[in-house]
Amino acid sequence: MQHGRGGAVSASALPVTVRVAPYCFRTVPGLELGVPVSKTAYRDAMARLGAAVNVITTDGPGGRAGFTASAVTSVTDMPPTLLVCANRSNDSYPLLKANGVLCVNTLTPAQEHLSGRFAGMTDHTMDGRFEGQSWHTLETGSPVLDEAVVAFDCRITDQAEVGTHTVFFCEVEAIRTGDAHEGLIYYGRGYHAVKAEKK
Repeated sequence: MQHGRGGAVSASALPVTVRVAPYCFRTVPGLELGVPVSKTAYRDAMARLGAAVNVITTDGPGGRAGFTASAVTSVTDMPPTLLVCANRSNDSYPLLKANGVLCVNTLTPAQEHLSGRFAGMTDHTMDGRFEGQSWHTLETGSPVLDEAVVAFDCRITDQAEVGTHTVFFCEVEAIRTGDAHEGLIYYGRGYHAVKAEKK
């Protein structure tokens, strides 16, 4: 709470000063401090953050499993490490934890149907999700999808629980790059093909 000439003024009612250039500031009356971000607003905003569509697979003592994820990003290249966020209510989660390994398979537009299948939006069993596709393995034993844009075969080295999800930090032990020059992203709650120009 701050005090002005007219008495107490809530900090949330004060305009926000925003830096718009190296030495230039502008006051924006429409922005307010202290306004909580609702779950709906956050989800709507994140829908504008396009991301690659990936099928995360695992195999080992816990069994074979897979799920769809767009929350995948690079952490560092030394050692080569990426992170994967997984909802703890995901049916693949216990198997992933037990196995300690995973493979990030980045889908092509032609593989879009696998996104819904591995997201559990079809009647396929866990084993059924893998049917009709060609798979192989690299270093960890996790299933690697043939014809994926790229596959990162990883071993989980650390993890952190945040809200409903666990963030898995994964060291990349092998990479397989596919022949496809088209990727699949999820943006605005829809799928979109992106194509790289050949050089």
